Amino acid sequence: MKAFRRSAFAAIAIATALTLSACGSDAETVSEEMTEPVSVGTIVDVAVGAGNFGTLVAAVTAADLVETLSGEGPFTVFAPTDEAFAALPAGVLDALLLPENKAVLAQILTYHVVSGMVMAADVTDGEVATVEGQNVTLSTMDGVTVNGAKVIAADVMASNGVIHAIDAVILPPGVDVAALLNK
Repeated sequence: MKAFRRSAFAAIAIATALTLSACGSDAETVSEEMTEPVSVGTIVDVAVGAGNFGTLVAAVTAADLVETLSGEGPFTVFAPTDEAFAALPAGVLDALLLPENKAVLAQILTYHVVSGMVMAADVTDGEVATVEGQNVTLSTMDGVTVNGAKVIAADVMASNGVIHAIDAVILPPGVDVAALLNK
């Protein structure tokens, strides 16, 4: 079932990316039944609509980053899927979502965001600065990876950037999520 959901999400993401790339740089598509263009929406809107980023959306909301990620951008978001968040050690996600850990949660989430729009085909091996302030390491050795997390759906377009779904939550150096469990 998980493989089917992942495959279905990947197929939808690819179809969306292909449809949008056919539209050039406009962030609009037209369905066969509609005569008016429909805006794709912001990164947050696209994440909500995708159905595989519910935990990420909840975390972005808890960290008060919805307005930021709905802003002008452009942003590139390496977005952990619900399965990626579920793979965190037991209790870590619950601890991160507590109000007293809002700053750590915001640090982790902004570590997944790069300024500018970077399409998967444009990724080169090396380090790139995140919005959080530290670098992530991008690799193209075996598909695109960020700090070892594999991009499982690339180039999901939004009106203010692009989303690349990843299979793990990446942590900035110096963040000890296990310490959150001992509070």
